[in-house]
Amino acid sequence: MVRTFLVRGMLVGIVAGLLSFAFLKVYGEPQVERAITFETQQDEAKEAARKAESHHDHASAAHDHGLAAHDHGAEAHVHAADHDEPELVSRPVQAGLGLFVAVLVYNAAFGGLFGLAFAFAYGRTASALTPQALAAVLAVTGFVAIYLVPNLKYPANPPAVGEPDTIGVRTALYFVMIAISLAAMIVSLAAKRRLVPRFGEWSANLLVAACYVVLVAIAGFFLPSVNEVPEQFPAVVLWNFRIASIGAQLIMWATLGLLFGALSQRAAAYEPQS
Repeated sequence: MVRTFLVRGMLVGIVAGLLSFAFLKVYGEPQVERAITFETQQDEAKEAARKAESHHDHASAAHDHGLAAHDHGAEAHVHAADHDEPELVSRPVQAGLGLFVAVLVYNAAFGGLFGLAFAFAYGRTASALTPQALAAVLAVTGFVAIYLVPNLKYPANPPAVGEPDTIGVRTALYFVMIAISLAAMIVSLAAKRRLVPRFGEWSANLLVAACYVVLVAIAGFFLPSVNEVPEQFPAVVLWNFRIASIGAQLIMWATLGLLFGALSQRAAAYEPQS
């Protein structure tokens, strides 16, 4: 049974990956192109300023022509080396095949994990929820806990946003926020069993939601903030890029919840009744 749910989740994940790729190709990639254009313009401006400063320094030190010529030659050699670095993956490949493979693998992996989570929960809630309802609940929970809440603290950024030296720290903080969000969700849901007999189903659900919000709010308050967006970066590009990120995640989780739930509901209807 677990293997069935795993395979089903991965297949649904592939479908979600195809839909996400189409969305990102149409809406997301133009934002990435604009961000790369901005980054290129910034690099060119820095290079021009550096050359102008270097020219000024050489002019003021014209009394030592030999040393100036040597420094200029060394600097030109460094700049040439910087610009002659081979591009490992071309931009068309990144925006085409690279994006397709990455999105498909990502969605298939999450689909498999979704199938395993469904298998774990189905045996414990089979009498309370239908397969379709359970898949929908898991999809909403996963979207909120794994993406939405961590993304509110550390939102997705396009190229040219963020310092290269801090990417490791920023990535670690994002995953820490995901872990905290998942832990808070599990703790809150575990507390529901004790809350329902005392407060009833509706009030218990509200208390569970409040508990989760309080826990992640405390974590978000104590975790360091990251704000490395350049002042000159176009706000519209940043906004559209983040909308594209949210849209791709919505497509994935909605497809997992709806399609996986529909397939599981149909399969359950054909299962022999004990």
